[in-house]
Order: sequence, then structure tokens, then C-alpha cells
Amino acid sequence: MNLQQLEYVIAVDKYRHFAKAAEHCYVTQPTLSMMIQKLEEELELKIFDRNKKPVQPTKEGAEVIERAKELLLKAESLKEYAMHLKVETAGELHLGVIPTIAPYLLPMFLMKFTEAYPDLKVYIKEMLTGDIISKLKSGELDVGLLATPLSDHTLEERVLYYEEFYAYGSTGKQKKNKLLLPKEIDLNQLWLLEEGHCMRNQVFNLCELKKKDIHSDKLHYEAGSIETLINLVDNSHGITIVPYLATLLLKPAQQQQLQQFADPKPVREVSLVTMKNFPRKKLLDNLYASITGIVPPFMKASGKKQVASIDDILD
Repeated sequence: MNLQQLEYVIAVDKYRHFAKAAEHCYVTQPTLSMMIQKLEEELELKIFDRNKKPVQPTKEGAEVIERAKELLLKAESLKEYAMHLKVETAGELHLGVIPTIAPYLLPMFLMKFTEAYPDLKVYIKEMLTGDIISKLKSGELDVGLLATPLSDHTLEERVLYYEEFYAYGSTGKQKKNKLLLPKEIDLNQLWLLEEGHCMRNQVFNLCELKKKDIHSDKLHYEAGSIETLINLVDNSHGITIVPYLATLLLKPAQQQQLQQFADPKPVREVSLVTMKNFPRKKLLDNLYASITGIVPPFMKASGKKQVASIDDILD
């Protein structure tokens, strides 16, 4: 038994005609018929009923054909795996990044990474967490760059860093305190990202809020980006939550509006995420090294920090 015989069987099942199947497989009809006959003899069963027009698989043959399709898919997967092992830093890399990470992290490492691997074409798309997970599973993405943990056993997470959250724009009681407790944030003054952003869930969990609490006058507007949140605070007052890398782009006057949280510092865990069977391990190592190489050392360990959950609030 060999893979070629399985390909011939599947072709006959597709075309229900030995001559058309042989033409599709670029062999003569006698050769194809002989190879299938040898397989039938080896399996000791008839795969096709040749007396019917068009040709039909037997009951047992139909089951063999389904198994043959599975085996060929696995064989093709093995070929792809071997190819990736040979060309780890060539070909294409499809990377999905959540919007609250992309504008701050990508400019820090992307140019050097692409220069280091000139034979690699990198395709990057900003997506929400749910879309990244979906496209990782469908094979449309190779790697996701997003907040974790995701609690999905089919995915593998490789932690890059822990990014501290800051409060931006304080009023009243918050302004008098050097270190802020999450429970001190006034919901009536809080600006949030729109539904779908994992950072929105993290803020809810951090502040111990519930979805039922979002009927505040201020929460009728939900922003699509951190920059919008900052602009809202600058122009309409209130308060919002921003990650550390976003604070690096603030102007000096805006820096004065930042407040640290009290210990344990709330952080988000940021990771590279792939399917568990992702074959291009060396490429993943190179991407990991490129990112961790530019991240400040204090971000690489969780230490006395509290990782904000991205799980959705149910009530």
C-alpha cells in the first residue's frame, strides 16, 4: 500500500470513471486500474463495483475511501511541516495583533525584525481577541499577539511581558492620592473601550465592575482606541485606564495626569499565541527574541503584580 494508490482511489471516487480519473492523475487507465486492483487484493475487499455505470464504491469501499482521505491530509500536513523546518525564516508570517498593543509595540521591533529576515514576508492585521483566536484555528493566522491567559487548551501561549496599567486624568479624591486603589475610581467619571476589546474586560475586572453598572451618564460613549480615551479625558475630564507602553507617547503635560495604582500593581500579560501544533518553532523563537529584546527588563517578570483577567463579566 502506498500514497499513490490512495490518490488513485480518491480520484476514481471523485470522477466515478476510471479513464477520467487516470487523466486527472496523469497516468494511463491500465496503470491506474492495476494499482487499485493490487490495493484491493492487499486489503482483501473490493473498493469499487465496476459493473455499475458510473462506477460506484462498495459499502466497505466507501469507508476505505474516507480513511484514505484522512491519511492523505495527514501526509500533506507532514510535507508542510518538513518544508517549514527547512525554511524557518522564509515564506510568509501572518500575525494578528489586538489594537491596544499594535500602535505601541509594533514600531519598537518590527523594522529590525523584517531587516533581520529579508526572505520573510510579514502580514499584520489589527483584530479583536475573538477574531484572532478564530483565525488561528482556521489557519488564516500563524501567530497572535494579545493579552492572556485565554484558557483555551488548543492554543499555546508564550508570555512576552507584563504591562502595568495606569490611571489617566484624575478628579476629586483620586487626585489627592499618590497611589490609587481600583475601588476608588468613580464609575461616573470612567471612560471605557467599546465591546469586544479584551482591555475593556480587564478594566471591569480591575475595578470590580459589572455590566449592569454601565448605565452611568458617561458610559453611553464607548471608544474604539486608547488615543480616543485620552482625548476624551483631555477635553471632557474624567478618567480612563491606559497600559504602560501607551504612556510613553504622552506629552509632558499629559504625563502629569498619570497615577500609579497601589500594590499589587495591576498588569496585563501579553503573549505570542499559536496553535499547539504550530510547526515553525524557530521562527517563533526569533519573533519572541525580537520583542523581548526591546522590552524593559522590569516588564519581563510578574513580580508583585496582579494580572488582570480578560474573562468577560457575565452579570
